[in-house]
Amino acid sequence: MRKITLFILSILGVCLLESCTQEWYVSTSFHEPATDGLRFIYSQDAVHWDSVAGVWLTPQVGKQRVMRDPSIIRTPDGTYHLVWTSSWRGDRGFGYASSKDLIHWSEERFIEVMEDTSTVNVWAPELFWDEDRSQAMIVWASCVPFKFEKGIEDENNNHRLYYVTTKDFQTFSKAQLLIDPGFSSIDAVLLKRAKDDYVMVLKDNTRPNRNVKVAFAKHPEGPWGEASKPFTGEFMEGPTVAQTKDGYYIYYDRYRIGDFGASFTKDFIHFEDVSDRVSVPPLHKHGTIFKAPKRDVKRLLQQTKP
Repeated sequence: MRKITLFILSILGVCLLESCTQEWYVSTSFHEPATDGLRFIYSQDAVHWDSVAGVWLTPQVGKQRVMRDPSIIRTPDGTYHLVWTSSWRGDRGFGYASSKDLIHWSEERFIEVMEDTSTVNVWAPELFWDEDRSQAMIVWASCVPFKFEKGIEDENNNHRLYYVTTKDFQTFSKAQLLIDPGFSSIDAVLLKRAKDDYVMVLKDNTRPNRNVKVAFAKHPEGPWGEASKPFTGEFMEGPTVAQTKDGYYIYYDRYRIGDFGASFTKDFIHFEDVSDRVSVPPLHKHGTIFKAPKRDVKRLLQQTKP
């Protein structure tokens, strides 16, 4: 009898452990016109997505107080860190808040990062956890007029990608240029594949391209190699990546069509358009895919939000 009891307890322990450690995919989102705030969608397979009802944080910082391009990472201490675009024009920084459960959020802060420049904007801050250096990187796009060769872009729309690092989200390094690919670029997401093997997925924002490309580096802070040829059609933005056991799903906002497209890749060299195989609920706009413990997602789904 004692052996049976111990066996049952061990099975329950394994089940409890799996319940605590199993992770689901979550993506930040917003609805136009981006004044209501943070939304979520979630998935168990990175292919079929459902909405999490409600708005979970209302923007309170920035000149225009919008919340566009929300990005979240979960650091090793279990804290969720959120950054977002707080204005279309005029802001020299971005919004920030943190949470332990995706439900209750800290007081919002405005993080100024381009204070010593004549920048027009700070767009699409994207978080990346650099596990080798135990620090976060925040990457964003800014337009500093007359700083770069503009091609056919207007001086107020000629973006490049910048970054800062932080270990505590209290102090930040000085903003630095991350990559100048030779064209106006925005919406960059970073990921690590292996030691000394990093990938950047970014949007070429020049006319008439407005498509998505990739670049490679041995270090997240660069130097980054030449951007690839595009693997999407035109008028795509806000790429984000979900890694599965089979490869990587790259989602992007097809903003002229009004839905999401997706490409599948195993090597970031060969891409397959799988837009007809994925499903994202309507109205959702681009954010960042991250993984969260199943218990956190279920708790989120059980909450009632207006």
